[in-house]
Amino acid sequence: MSNDKLRRQITYEAARMLYARQESEIYKARLKAARRLVKGWVKPEDLPTNREIRDEIQSLAQLRATAPQATDECREARDESDLPLDRFDVYRSLLAPLETVKQDPARHPEGDALYHSLQVFDLAREAQSYDEEFQLAALLHDVGKAIDPRDHVTAALEALDGTITERTAWLIEHHADGQALRDGTLGARARRRLEAAADFDDLVLLCDCDRAGRRQGAQVPDVDDALAHLRELSQSHDPY
Repeated sequence: MSNDKLRRQITYEAARMLYARQESEIYKARLKAARRLVKGWVKPEDLPTNREIRDEIQSLAQLRATAPQATDECREARDESDLPLDRFDVYRSLLAPLETVKQDPARHPEGDALYHSLQVFDLAREAQSYDEEFQLAALLHDVGKAIDPRDHVTAALEALDGTITERTAWLIEHHADGQALRDGTLGARARRRLEAAADFDDLVLLCDCDRAGRRQGAQVPDVDDALAHLRELSQSHDPY
């Protein structure tokens, strides 16, 4: 089987499972689809990206609308009133694996990346209680660590592409630069460019939340509560 054909098949199978609600997390659906199709190890480059799987889910939804007889299996597994995965489903699927991401205890004594992210979110919610974009950046800033620890920022932005606003994306993209600025290790040119940005003050605040969200034993909301709060915020003003 060619690599392109295998990738397409894994993409379709993962999307089908997610669309039919047989799986709720993208990374699990991708791995399960790969195991079903290949007996043995699958090269990372042969696995589809989160964006490819989400696009395939949308294709399944369109197919259901135009040719419902072609999606019997999905229709049987899912109530007719259900919609395709919305952006909050995407967020949930990206946050879940962070619980298995253990961090450097010297810099993150609090433990896993999910616990850290929920602490940062809770601090951001307290700091800017009606700012959904800012709170989303706080909650999602580290989701790439479960995808590509070597470049978690790029991985996060790719996985979230199409589900967050430009402002949220900018805050996530530059949160590491903001930390470097705080540490005094950011170059002069990069510092000037950052300080000239419209959301510079919010970036500094996000970095403060990031640094403060590293406490052992801190009380945090669970993922469902955090997403429910954000969904409620979005009902009054949804820029997506």
